[in-house]
Amino acid sequence: MVKVKFLDLKKVNDSYSGQIDGAIKRVLDSGWYINGENVSAFEREFASFVGTEHCVGVGNGLDALTLVLTAWKDMHAWDHNTEVIVPANTFIATILAITRAGLKPVLCEPRKDNALIDCEKAKALINEHTRVILPVHLYGRTCDMASINVLAFKHGLKVLEDACQAHGAFSGTKRAGNLADAAAFSFYPGKNIGALGDGGAITTNNKELAERVRRLANYGQSQKYIHVSKGVNSRLDELQAAILLAKLPRLDKDNERRQQIAEYYNTHIVHPDILLPLTKRYAENVFHIYPVRCQRREQLQAWLAVNGIQTQIHYPCPPHRQKAFREWNTLNLPVTDEWSNTELSLPVSPVMSDQEVAYVAQIINQFE
Repeated sequence: MVKVKFLDLKKVNDSYSGQIDGAIKRVLDSGWYINGENVSAFEREFASFVGTEHCVGVGNGLDALTLVLTAWKDMHAWDHNTEVIVPANTFIATILAITRAGLKPVLCEPRKDNALIDCEKAKALINEHTRVILPVHLYGRTCDMASINVLAFKHGLKVLEDACQAHGAFSGTKRAGNLADAAAFSFYPGKNIGALGDGGAITTNNKELAERVRRLANYGQSQKYIHVSKGVNSRLDELQAAILLAKLPRLDKDNERRQQIAEYYNTHIVHPDILLPLTKRYAENVFHIYPVRCQRREQLQAWLAVNGIQTQIHYPCPPHRQKAFREWNTLNLPVTDEWSNTELSLPVSPVMSDQEVAYVAQIINQFE
């Protein structure tokens, strides 16, 4: 019997039941379901929340990444040899966005301590074909954007944040999504702010980029039936936008609860075989995932399951080990492999009770 779910999405959405019901009714009553007032309102509110001048709603996080890269490729006449430096241990969608845009991913090892892109290793990968660095704020923690931006400026590179796991996170006084040339977000249901289906957005302070992304996402139309580029259909729909609008005002509060849970884990889980994601700057990490590492991960996961605690692994097979990228299967990326072999994600969500959090820590400390 499950005592602690990894993420109780029904309970999360039940906590917004009044707001969600009202949002759905508002859309149904309007009779307008695509590119309407709710999408426009959410784009304004999310841009304001992130701190950027522009936000463009799209179909999902993968499309958000792809559309920015595609727009840049067109704006700057990049050819098929153009390279994008990306962390090797990211979810495969980050890699797929690069290949879908007709660009070349160059895998960079992460830092061993926090799984974020290693800026020094990224520097060694820059060559005459490099045009973009794509840092991923993995698990909800922001990358060392100051160092990445300095490196990019020195070499004339663009920086695209993959902020799909970092809604509301800070780096200094700025939020994820306003730390580079552009950023991509996913509103998949399990995210810190999630829709009731797929959804995504890009944020930027560059007007031309925002306009190009909006056009590409809507069949390449400059106006109805006038197509100036080869676009796609990738639009955030009215229903999902209305639901996200209902959830956005509580995002900071929900993130604070995640941070409280992470702090409890950090101070109450004491086990010689388990490495914790310790941090002193909680505002820089919204703990979309709380990742521990253990050399005996399978045994630990089984122990927790027997005691009714659900866990997940992010991610058990990194991109360079996937059949989809057979050309990378022989690459030597030991830090990436170590993370994929030892990472285990513990339950963390704003609807977890104090008793559930304490129970997780207690059971982990009893692991033998």
